[in-house]
Amino acid sequence: MDTNINKTINAGLLAYGMSGKVFHAPFLNAHDGFNLKAVVERSHKNAVNDYPNIISYNSVDELLNDEEIDLVVINTPNNLHYEHSKAALNAHKHILVEKPFTANTAQAKELFELADSVGKQIFFYQNRRWDSDFTSVKKVLDSGKLGKLVEVHLRYDRYRNVIGPKAFKEKLVEASGLLYDLGPHLLDQVISLFGKPLNFHKILGKNRAGTLVDDYFSIQLSFPDSVNIFVTSSMLVVNPQPGFILHGVNGSFIKHRTDIQEEQLLAGMKLTDPGYGVEPANKDGLLTTIDVGGNKTEEIIKSEVGSYLPLFEAVYQAITNNQPYPVTREDVLAQLEIIES
Repeated sequence: MDTNINKTINAGLLAYGMSGKVFHAPFLNAHDGFNLKAVVERSHKNAVNDYPNIISYNSVDELLNDEEIDLVVINTPNNLHYEHSKAALNAHKHILVEKPFTANTAQAKELFELADSVGKQIFFYQNRRWDSDFTSVKKVLDSGKLGKLVEVHLRYDRYRNVIGPKAFKEKLVEASGLLYDLGPHLLDQVISLFGKPLNFHKILGKNRAGTLVDDYFSIQLSFPDSVNIFVTSSMLVVNPQPGFILHGVNGSFIKHRTDIQEEQLLAGMKLTDPGYGVEPANKDGLLTTIDVGGNKTEEIIKSEVGSYLPLFEAVYQAITNNQPYPVTREDVLAQLEIIES
């Protein structure tokens, strides 16, 4: 990304599993303002195959003791986010923390106070604000064509009918279960558009044989002017429904969850490849409106090209030029209040 570089920010990753390899390293490497300096790899040393100049530390403490590192990406298991964020802030590093930020609002507020006391910034990795499908939703809302909203549905479904191997998601540890896994994505998208709800009602379910944690949730969120929003996620949906359904007094918008970035990055596609972030053909959203005469009009809404690079640009601008980061503390506290309730 072209940017007026006035400082190079040395960054370190606390893990190089799927999230480090897919969601962080490619973007830190592509952005001219960052230097991907180091990673923590306790056993297999794989990062050097992708980034020959990277330093691979054996422990979190070793990376945090590297005085040249300015920004630490907290991409460890959910139940370690609070511990590792606190350690990184005490080591006087800025931090970029994956969802969920913490397990509860008490931990979040403690970290906010610590960050302020040491003069460092906390950034929240809510990458789904930069999904291509979500840009369609924002485009339709900004157009005003739906009129006053009545009802909005956001879904994020999968089909995984067995208990997964990741203990931090499946065992009874802090911040485990589907609500902590996918809830932050859906709730952040809602909060980014509509703010904090007036009230909410939450339902959790356990449907897989032998599960210890929730694998289904549905939350109804009420907003001013009788706007009701529903966010739902299940691990037992064989035929996924549209990810976004919006109904207003003048029309409806329907869009499947079609952002392709994760799939492309897992397959090894580079950010510079021409097709990166471009949704598959025939996956556009459909906007149907009705005029005062009762005549319906259908309009295809094309998504912008998806890219998480603007998230990293926002982190860069916040650190170097003190620009406000789009995901605020208030956003995250509103999200956690719902999740922990």
